[in-house]
Amino acid sequence: MAYDPIWMQDPAKLNKFEFVKMEKDGLDVIRDIIETYAQQGYESIPEDDKGRFKWAGVYEQKPKDGHFMMRIRINSGIMSAAQARTLADIAELYGRSLMDVTTRQAIQYHWLRVEDFPDIFNRLEQVGLYSYEACGDCPRTIVGNPLAGIDPNELMDTTDLVNEVNDFFLLNRDFSNLPRKYKMSISANIYNNAHAEINDLAFTPAVKIIDDEEVIGFHAHVGGGLSAKPHLAQKLDMFIRPEEVLKVAIGVTTLFRDNGFREKRHHARLKFLIAAWGVEAFQNRLEELIGKFPTRGEDKTVGWQAAYFDGVHPQKQSGLFYIGLNVPIGRLDSHEFRQLADAAEQYGDGLLRTTMSQNIVLTGIPEYHIDEVLALPVLQRITPHPKPFMSRTVSCTGNEFCNLAIVETKERARRVADYLDEHITDLDEQIRIHFIGCPNACGQKHVADIGLQGSLVKTEQGMVDAFDIAVGGILGPNARFNTTLKGRVKGDDVPYVLEQLLRFYKEERKANETFHSFFLRVGADAFQQRLTEILAAPIG
Repeated sequence: MAYDPIWMQDPAKLNKFEFVKMEKDGLDVIRDIIETYAQQGYESIPEDDKGRFKWAGVYEQKPKDGHFMMRIRINSGIMSAAQARTLADIAELYGRSLMDVTTRQAIQYHWLRVEDFPDIFNRLEQVGLYSYEACGDCPRTIVGNPLAGIDPNELMDTTDLVNEVNDFFLLNRDFSNLPRKYKMSISANIYNNAHAEINDLAFTPAVKIIDDEEVIGFHAHVGGGLSAKPHLAQKLDMFIRPEEVLKVAIGVTTLFRDNGFREKRHHARLKFLIAAWGVEAFQNRLEELIGKFPTRGEDKTVGWQAAYFDGVHPQKQSGLFYIGLNVPIGRLDSHEFRQLADAAEQYGDGLLRTTMSQNIVLTGIPEYHIDEVLALPVLQRITPHPKPFMSRTVSCTGNEFCNLAIVETKERARRVADYLDEHITDLDEQIRIHFIGCPNACGQKHVADIGLQGSLVKTEQGMVDAFDIAVGGILGPNARFNTTLKGRVKGDDVPYVLEQLLRFYKEERKANETFHSFFLRVGADAFQQRLTEILAAPIG
C-alpha cells in the first residue's frame, strides 16, 4: 500500500465492511480462492471472504447453495474470436452453457462452483481476460464505444485509451479499497454510446482551439450513478487531451478514495461526495492534485442512440460493414456465442463487440460477405432485424439468480416484449423498456422510455410480483431520469397496462413525435392520469 488510509483516523465514521477491507485487501481473496477454497470447497469459505469474493468478480448466486455468478471484464466490449471461444468453453464446462451480456458490456456466468475458479481464472488469463475487480469497491469494467476504431461518428479511436486506463487500475492495490463501486466510461462517439451521465467518471468527445489549431480531446463528467438515489454526472470545466486522460482518472479516483464517505454503504458512491462538495470545489481540489487544465472546449456529443446498432451499417473503412445483432433480453447460450465467434473470424475482422444495450456487433465484414453472414442459422434468433419491442427491451438478472432482486425479470421482460410485438404492430417508433428487480438498477431503468422496477403487492392470494412504472428517461445533451408514476401494477398485468399506455402515446402523438418528445409535451401528469384510468378499469 503506497498511500495513507486517512479515513481510518476516525473509526466511528466507518461502516463495518470498511474494517473487513482493512483487515485483508479484497484482492488477497483471489489467491485464497485458488490455494484454499477451491481445494476445500464452499463450506470452508468464511463469511467475510464471501464479501471479498467480489474483488474476484464473483457473487453468491441465489439461493446461497454453493453456486456463484461471475462477471468477465471486456474493455469497451471488444473481444477477439479466440477470447469469445474461451468464454464459450467456460460456459459449457462450468456454467450450464448460459451466458448473459450485461449493461456494462461484460459477460456474466451463473452456476459456477468455487472448485471451478482456478481453471476459469487460468483459461481467462491465457487469452488476456479477467474477472478480477469486475465487482467490489474498486474501479470496475471500463465501458466505451463498442464501435471504437470503425465508427464513422467518432472523433478518435479510444481503444488504446481504455486499455491504458484499465491496465493502470486493474489489480492496483493503491486503488483496490475505494469507498464503494466505481465506474468509468471513455468514448469519442458523438452519440454517447458509453452512457456518460450514469458513470462515476466519464470522458466524452470535445474539441478546443489551442494555439490556433483545433485539438481533439475530452470533457470529463463526475458523480453519475443510478440505484435508489440516482444522480446525473456533472461536467468539469476542463479540456483534456487524450494523453492526459489517465492523469485525470488517477486524480479523480484518488480524491474519491481519500475523501469519499465510508460511514454508510448506501451513501458512499462518488455522487454523494460531489453533491456535498459541489462540482466547482471538487475541480479545485482535483487541480490542486494534478495541475491546472484548460477550460472546456466545444462539446461534440450531439445526441443519444442508447447503444443500439441493429442492422447492417458502413464502417469508416471503405468497403467494410458492421452488423448489429439483437440478443433477446441479453441472454444467449455458449453454442450461439461460439457460432458468432466463428462468423467473426470467417467473414469479418475476427472481433465481437458487446454493447451497453446487452447486444453484440460483428465488424469488419466486406460487402461481398454480407448476404452469407445474414443467412447464418445463428442469426435467425440473434438477429440484425429484431421485432420492435424485443429490440429495445433490457433486463437485469432478476431473482432467478440475484440475491438482491425482489422479482423475476428476464423471462417476464421477454414475455412482455413478445406480447407488445404481437399486439402493437403499427407503431413506427421503437420504445426502450427496461426491467429491474431491485433498486440497484443494473438494468438501468432510470434512463428508459418506460422503466419497470420490481416490488411486491398484497392480494387475496398473498404477496405477488408487481412493478412500479416510470416514464420519460433519456441520456445525452438533455439527459433526465424518468418519472415514477403512482399505481403499482401486478406482474401478470404489466403487458396489458403497457399496451394501453403505448396506445395512449400512439393516439395522442403528433406526426413523427418520439416517445420522449411526447412525454415532454404532455408531461408526467398526463401519463399518471392515463395509468390511473387503466388500473381503475377491469384488466384485460
